Amino acid sequence: MTLLTRRQALALLGATSAPLTMAQTSDAAAAPSPDAEDPFLWLEDVEGERALNWVREHNAASRKLLEAEPGFAQTRQSLQAILDSKERIPAVARRGDWLYNFWRDEKNTRGLWRRTTLESFQQAAPAWDVVLDLDALARDEKENWVWGGAQLLGGRSTRCLISLSRGGADAKVVREFDLATRRFVTDGFSLPEAKSEVEWLDENHVFVGTDFGPGSLTDSGYPRVVKLWKRGTPLSAATQVYEGQKTDVSAFASVDPTPGFQRVVVGRSPDFYTNDIALWQDGKLLPIDKPLDAQLSFWKQHVLIKLRSDWAVAGRTWPSGALLLGDAAAYLKGERQFTALFTPTATRSLDAYTTTDQQILLSVMDNVANRVIAWRQNAQGQWVERAIDTPFPGTLQVQALHDPQVAQDALAEQYLLSYVDFLTPDSLYLGDATTDRLVKIKSRPAFFDATGMKVEQHFATSKDGTRVPYFVVWPRGAKTDGRNPTLLYGYGGFEVSMQPWYSASWGQAWLAHGGVAVVANIRGGGEYGPAWHQAAVKANKQHSYDDFIAVAEDLVARKITAPKHLGIMGGSNGGLLMGAVLVQRPDLFNAVVCQVPLLDMKRFNKLLAGASWMAEYGNPDVPAEWAYISRYSPYQNVKVGVKYPKVFFVTSTRDDRVHPGHARKMAARMMAQGHDVLYYENIEGGHGSAANNAQLADRQALEFAFLWEQLGPMPQR
Repeated sequence: MTLLTRRQALALLGATSAPLTMAQTSDAAAAPSPDAEDPFLWLEDVEGERALNWVREHNAASRKLLEAEPGFAQTRQSLQAILDSKERIPAVARRGDWLYNFWRDEKNTRGLWRRTTLESFQQAAPAWDVVLDLDALARDEKENWVWGGAQLLGGRSTRCLISLSRGGADAKVVREFDLATRRFVTDGFSLPEAKSEVEWLDENHVFVGTDFGPGSLTDSGYPRVVKLWKRGTPLSAATQVYEGQKTDVSAFASVDPTPGFQRVVVGRSPDFYTNDIALWQDGKLLPIDKPLDAQLSFWKQHVLIKLRSDWAVAGRTWPSGALLLGDAAAYLKGERQFTALFTPTATRSLDAYTTTDQQILLSVMDNVANRVIAWRQNAQGQWVERAIDTPFPGTLQVQALHDPQVAQDALAEQYLLSYVDFLTPDSLYLGDATTDRLVKIKSRPAFFDATGMKVEQHFATSKDGTRVPYFVVWPRGAKTDGRNPTLLYGYGGFEVSMQPWYSASWGQAWLAHGGVAVVANIRGGGEYGPAWHQAAVKANKQHSYDDFIAVAEDLVARKITAPKHLGIMGGSNGGLLMGAVLVQRPDLFNAVVCQVPLLDMKRFNKLLAGASWMAEYGNPDVPAEWAYISRYSPYQNVKVGVKYPKVFFVTSTRDDRVHPGHARKMAARMMAQGHDVLYYENIEGGHGSAANNAQLADRQALEFAFLWEQLGPMPQR
């Protein structure tokens, strides 16, 4: 759980491949009464009549202004056409004989859950088997259903658990579904709306964490208790397996169904970056010893450990950011002998890894560009690495196709590899880990003419001397004359990396009209591994803001742009970034798009999922920690009499992760102080601020209209 996943962050950007990211939580408490310190507390009442009337009033004012901008309707239409395009590459997940996909387009606005075979998927027009039509379901049930995902039991079973959200919220309804009959199972496993976690043990049992009543949730609103629920019995009869602490982020259960290596791991997350785990065997808990902040997973007879801090053990020290491989049985007995599959350097970090039946595939970042490394055992049992020849220098994502529940799996060593960069649409390759052969099977067409455009990577020097990378995407014909309308995007939190992506929306609405796009890889992200993130948490959070300011100053120094032509955008934790640099350097920008933001850092831990993020920001209720939080908290630092750039706040009523009260209150305070502010709140949408493609296109069109109004006029190139 993060404030914003990278996929959500991409969705906010309209990347259509999927950058928001923050962790998830409980229903909002009733809003406190206004006081002298904060007269806008009433805006925290999410669905209160007074608050919603305020929202509707400011929505109408913003729409009236922005819809009048030249080209607004055309931009909205073209952006929705991009989002609805059938030329997108479907994202798939393999289970059994099928590749599953969830798909939205112009006709299917809520979406289709569908499947096809790998053979068919490789064709230009795959034959899709529709499993569930969400539009039809919503009509039949008269509910505003938004897809929340499905968990398949696998093996020979046809059962799965489907999650459905009302309006895009994190809280979801869970229902058992039969893939054979294409119907929800009468008297099957079913959970009412809550922030639940469910995991199949077998066809007749599930592990469940949900709202069981008083004391069953953490302070962050997530499950504190994990129970084993038997088919045919009421939820109240489920047997408790594990209990975390009230102050934890959450408790959880994870099942590895690999034949011969079945394991159940249960545990708790004391904070956002740590977990305490145990094996559940025969009804007993066997604690697993590991560094609290390390990620441990099992892979058949092996154990994989990814470190977030240095680990001194068995006579040597393994560095933060390393990936270690060991024998699982020996590890559980106390042995600490490992093979290091990855060791970080000053520029290299581990982005992700996946496993085939016999090999481990690593995606490694080097100065924010990906390469792929494969590890396998040789005839002597030694682990040997090799580089796989892949496209470069953009973003690579590797997805193994192996399903361990399929006997003699024909896809055991096959994987999907996607490549994308700022000017190159997504390509999808089918790879074979035994031969390292890659075959391109799909390519998304270009949605804008990139001829004459180019991408550069530069480095800015932050306040403390740290070199901060950033990407500049140049439109054709642009000159270093300080006159280019420029949009700078940043996130800088929760170890989320801002890697290159292809945004057709940005291409059509910004680059094609002469706008420069810039992405900052500031501290707080994961571009250079855990240390890059840890350098900007709690008392050091200001480093993120210093880095972002340094990038903006470098853009001006290079005459790429000037403050009057420089706009900035960020969502979720990136929305906090926008608010912080807004109040710290109002002279440096002329437009701010602040999406689903945190802004009142005095109260963030009391609103929705906020308590789960104190490992990132600190606890504002502790005076020593509020001392450093208070120095950057936007809501407490915005002032009368300061000339701020114009701000466009964007949020969602149905965001039950980052409370919409943050954006509401900040906008209201700035308006009361006489500042120029626009505000828009989608009544649906969840943390991504849009429940469907039409809403997303509309929101993006409003944002680009705002940016061109402030930074333009739109050049004719």
